[in-house]
Amino acid sequence: MKTLSSCLLLAAALLAGCAKQPPEDDPLTGGNPRVGRELVARYGCAACHEIKGVAHADSKVGPSLTAMREQSYVAGVLPNTAPNLIRWIQHPRAVDPQTAMPELGVSEREARDMAAYLYNQ
Repeated sequence: MKTLSSCLLLAAALLAGCAKQPPEDDPLTGGNPRVGRELVARYGCAACHEIKGVAHADSKVGPSLTAMREQSYVAGVLPNTAPNLIRWIQHPRAVDPQTAMPELGVSEREARDMAAYLYNQ
């Protein structure tokens, strides 16, 4: 029985290692998607958005951020480009003063990393 348990644990570890990991560098945004995932979680984006790969990110308050690369627009007003997504993450109220999205004090570097994650999830 102990051998079977050991084999199952080894198999689980091997399968976990096969899970798709985002790259460390995203040429589109100049950010690090791995760091971006942590930042998306730390800034509490899951409170309002559905985001693939982030724990408890299944809220429907704001739009889904899953498959962001495939969206036509950022926030419904900006063409979906890396500079526009970075701008929106940093200063949503400068783009749309009526948005419910708060200004979170995200630095440009953090916004690049967060955009990289959203484009690579």
